[in-house]
Amino acid sequence: MSSVRTSSDPSPRICLTSGPTSLLDKIEEARSRYQPDDGVFISEDVRKSPDFLRITGNFQQAVIKAAELLGEHSIPFWHPRYQGHMCTDVTMAGLLGYFMTMIYNPNNVTVEASPFTTVIELKAGKQLCEMFGFHTDSKNTDLPLSWGHITCDGTVANLESIWVARNLKFYPLTLFQAMDEGTLGFIANSFFVTTCTGEEKLFKDLDQWELLNLRSEVILNLGDALYNQFGITPEYLEDVLKPFNIQTTGKDALERQFNVTKPTKYFVSQTRHYSWPKGADIDGHVCIEALERELNRCLTERQAVYAVVAVIESTEEGEVDPLFDILEMRRRFQDRGLSFLVHADAAWGGYFASMLPRAVMQPGMPLKDGDGQHAIELVPSLPLKTETLKHMIALKEADSITVDPHKAGYVPYPAGSLCYRDGRMRFLVTWTSPYLTQGSTENIGVYGVEGSKPGAAAMAAWLSNQTIGLDPTGYGVLLGEAAFTSARPSAYYAALHLRQPKDSRGQRRYIIIPFNRLRMEKKGFNILSPEVDVGRELIWDFILQKTNEEVSKIPEAMVWLREIGSDLNINAFALNYTEAPNKIPLFLTSTQFEPASYGKCAQNFMKRLGLTPCAQDLWVLRNVVMSPFPTERGFIDELMKTFEQTIVDEVDNSCRPRNSPMANKIEFLLRGTDTVFLEFRTKFHRATQRQQIILVAELDDDVKRKYIAMREKNPDQDIGFSSNDPENLERLILAISEQPRPAVKGEIGIIAEEYMSPITCTVTMSRVVKSSGLNSMYRDNHYPRDFMPFYLFGSKEQHHIEHMLLQVPNINLSSSISLDEKLHDEVGSRLADKELLILALTDYREQTMQPFPLVNDVKPINSANFFFRSGRSFEVEVYTDPKKATANGPGLLDGLGAPIGKGRMTLGQDVHVDVQELNKDPFSGTGPPDVPWEAQLDQITDVLNTKSH
Repeated sequence: MSSVRTSSDPSPRICLTSGPTSLLDKIEEARSRYQPDDGVFISEDVRKSPDFLRITGNFQQAVIKAAELLGEHSIPFWHPRYQGHMCTDVTMAGLLGYFMTMIYNPNNVTVEASPFTTVIELKAGKQLCEMFGFHTDSKNTDLPLSWGHITCDGTVANLESIWVARNLKFYPLTLFQAMDEGTLGFIANSFFVTTCTGEEKLFKDLDQWELLNLRSEVILNLGDALYNQFGITPEYLEDVLKPFNIQTTGKDALERQFNVTKPTKYFVSQTRHYSWPKGADIDGHVCIEALERELNRCLTERQAVYAVVAVIESTEEGEVDPLFDILEMRRRFQDRGLSFLVHADAAWGGYFASMLPRAVMQPGMPLKDGDGQHAIELVPSLPLKTETLKHMIALKEADSITVDPHKAGYVPYPAGSLCYRDGRMRFLVTWTSPYLTQGSTENIGVYGVEGSKPGAAAMAAWLSNQTIGLDPTGYGVLLGEAAFTSARPSAYYAALHLRQPKDSRGQRRYIIIPFNRLRMEKKGFNILSPEVDVGRELIWDFILQKTNEEVSKIPEAMVWLREIGSDLNINAFALNYTEAPNKIPLFLTSTQFEPASYGKCAQNFMKRLGLTPCAQDLWVLRNVVMSPFPTERGFIDELMKTFEQTIVDEVDNSCRPRNSPMANKIEFLLRGTDTVFLEFRTKFHRATQRQQIILVAELDDDVKRKYIAMREKNPDQDIGFSSNDPENLERLILAISEQPRPAVKGEIGIIAEEYMSPITCTVTMSRVVKSSGLNSMYRDNHYPRDFMPFYLFGSKEQHHIEHMLLQVPNINLSSSISLDEKLHDEVGSRLADKELLILALTDYREQTMQPFPLVNDVKPINSANFFFRSGRSFEVEVYTDPKKATANGPGLLDGLGAPIGKGRMTLGQDVHVDVQELNKDPFSGTGPPDVPWEAQLDQITDVLNTKSH
């Protein structure tokens, strides 16, 4: 790698400094050699002029300042302590390849703008195809010749693969139409093809379903077949097909022409990269059973399928989809008449194919179920799981593969790529026929969805691949070490729970659970059971107490190492609890497992953490190991000590205080003057204050008289009640149904004035109007979609509302209200009978308004036009609350029924709006101080003109 610190040996530093200098000399020579008789365009007099000298001096200072700021404020991706995103140091070859080429600035969109780097891009594509076991020998025509090219990233490569799959699927329809309506009718009675199920049949006799399910190799051979049988040239065929092909007519026109009424499907797992517009099993892989059910449905309902995508290491949880099984499934479905492409999204994991023994990656060699074990027999030190190896070997049978050199290839951004097992597929991106001579080296820019792209990226990828080698002795060694390194933190995540230091009460502070299940857990034992703890002890003894060399020589240790890590080198894990970038000691990153995407996988992970499964997102941590160096000198041990100390600090200083059901001083807003109601001031980040509560309170006559006077004098102020002493809120709520009713001593006062001149009092809690918990398990998984709901409470004459808190983050909105006469009477009689009611603002859909800002003094909350303001009127509907007063969510709006009344509501003067106290996290810390680096950047200006500075 280009800048890893070593001992005092100066040679790496010399390489860094002399390399670019040498390159610059070569670049200067190249420029000087071109038409030297043209003379010098910037004369010596100009170079010595005061303006020129001042400008160059200013520019030098600007460059130095920019470099300083870049060093101070950039994340240290190059250091092994960075294990956050897919970022790391780049190879020297990749860096210098990019640097030397970017000065020439070639554009690989066309060969005229990049005569040299176009060839380099083709060579880089060939390197990657060879690594995946694709056929690359143009002299051997027994197998299709592969082809690959460089893209800006994996997203564009994936989009290109989608484009190709669509065009391939509709190509037979185009040819059929050209026979039926164009000039190819003369071949209709003698042109035979092989159907998906293996039947030889006249092309003109194929029905719509058979046309849509011809195998890809049959489609790609159509041009050769027409030339060999009828002498139809590619140029003529291209002209004949142009009026009918999908690029000209569009997909919808072809579907109408052939009565295709059901949209063609594209199957990809939910754990896909964000570039894909997976039902997952509990280990995060694509669920083969669910996929097979869907494909069977498509076959039964005659709904065509473009492709199935296998993700070769998902960027969230590091899993490799079962590509071998998907390919086997494709073969079975083709025999039954359903054909589709298989695309491998190996943007992240593709380069790990360099670890595979070349003996198992020979083109054309049939796949076998035992391929993974065979690879381990050939290379016993392979750190990957047997199943992972089997699916990686199966890459050689995928139709197309996305792989990013700028990820595990350690090449500078931007450098993605797309490889085709049959290179003729690339012609499907253009209007060009998909059967021109294999190996054509014309403009490669037309075979992609990009326009301009840097030739420097192709050079960086090719030079890095060429100098390191895409085989087990090159990149395979580099990534093998990274994979080995990745497994060691995973071993810590698995064993740390057992070996963590206990607190002063002799209890363990936390639970740490790796995403990948341990051996006995897979057999049905609970993650915290003694049986699983035995495995933790073995991991500690076999792996964590041994050096890499010792581990690699112990077969049982290697078995454990392969089991506990991710499929490649991204480790996801989660914890549960009973400053400037260059100052942070260890970089991890977080992600979310969304139930909608992860289904039972997320639910199972929640159970393993000791959580009650719910519909909320599960936050997990992950580390991405790209550097091969951390296992040296006990470096991983040092990182894990830092990690564990951070966990302990967070448990003691944040998680326990946040979630312990301790007593706190409690505060309520007061509503009403005939009957007094208390609205609890909810706080999402404290355990006992994480609930929505509305109570009826009783005040003695003197206190009530003073409170009413305060209310009349300050009609637009929040008046609150604050307890003198900490109170256990849950016990308080339970005690309201008993005798005597609980009484709390405290003060009533104006909140904005911090209770100056308060009313000292004792408040008796007499009735629970509403008490709902707001822990994660009680929240809805979305904000209300059709309206904005409020609890409606009060007496016969005085009515009040408080916004229902159903999701986080949220906004506290409450007020006294007035209703039009008819609705007032209906609501008043029901409230007098202590009926629970819900009011909905029908013209406001809460889901479209959330989330609100998290501070009170910004727009729109502090704006005079904010919708919830004193005197504003709304169209409303009122419902009977279908839930009990103490019901918890989710689903508090389920079963709402028909409204009992509709009308108009107007807000009173005592409107309360708050997001800040409700959502504030008192344990989040202040973070590093803001550094005014943007202002420093703004100072670097006007240095290349004649202004005086």
